[in-house]
Amino acid sequence: MLAGAAHWADSGGGSKLGGMVASVDERLAQTFVELADTLVAGFDLMEFLHTLTERCVELLDVDAAGLLLADGRGALRLVAASTEQARVAELFQIQNDEGPCVDCFRSGQPVIIADIGAGDAATRWPRFGPAALQMGFAGVHAIPMRLRDQVIGTLNLFRRAPDGLDQPVARAARALVDVATIGILQERAVRQQELVAAQLQAALHSRVMIEQAKGVLAERHHLTPDQGFLILRRYARNHNRPLTALAGDVIYGTVDISPAS
Repeated sequence: MLAGAAHWADSGGGSKLGGMVASVDERLAQTFVELADTLVAGFDLMEFLHTLTERCVELLDVDAAGLLLADGRGALRLVAASTEQARVAELFQIQNDEGPCVDCFRSGQPVIIADIGAGDAATRWPRFGPAALQMGFAGVHAIPMRLRDQVIGTLNLFRRAPDGLDQPVARAARALVDVATIGILQERAVRQQELVAAQLQAALHSRVMIEQAKGVLAERHHLTPDQGFLILRRYARNHNRPLTALAGDVIYGTVDISPAS
């Protein structure tokens, strides 16, 4: 996996880092270490997944990222998204049972749509295609979170420009997905088998609480949901609080978080 990412950097692959001091390969290496450290230092599944989607947007030539995991019954659930538009796009696919991310999970193979407005995308996904264009997305690159025959979810990269990812960039994305998949499965293996379903359900419950807390902060301070989440997450980090626990305090009114907190 690291070899694929290094090849991307060595071949001059594009990155949103632009003129930043850190080179692409340095930032990729930092990201792999960051994801590994998350596993070691009090594994927080929701923080781990949000970190993954954020790093994909930072390092890859994409505008948004979303992550879906299968629950105990095999149904896809949204657990992380880098933007509100990505969250809506993912939920739309789940609710309508169609879209590249759904197909990716079912087939266990990548689904790459360079231009949603061209080709057979409209015929293949008659509801998702127009909705995605209306949300501002022209391309989707869906990657299965897969280890051998086990598919646990999908990582989905959205682009506003109607063109696909370069092959080196796609390989780097695949490497990040592989690291995340192994990390999640490794954490599960540490626990007894009967706790696996409970962990996923806890992650889904955490997402609901975080979404509610975002809404509370957004309404209270006249912010967007994305801004509400940034404030929530920043406060959690600054005060060394688990994200889900803090979200519960915001919902129940036991913690007052302001944009200046």
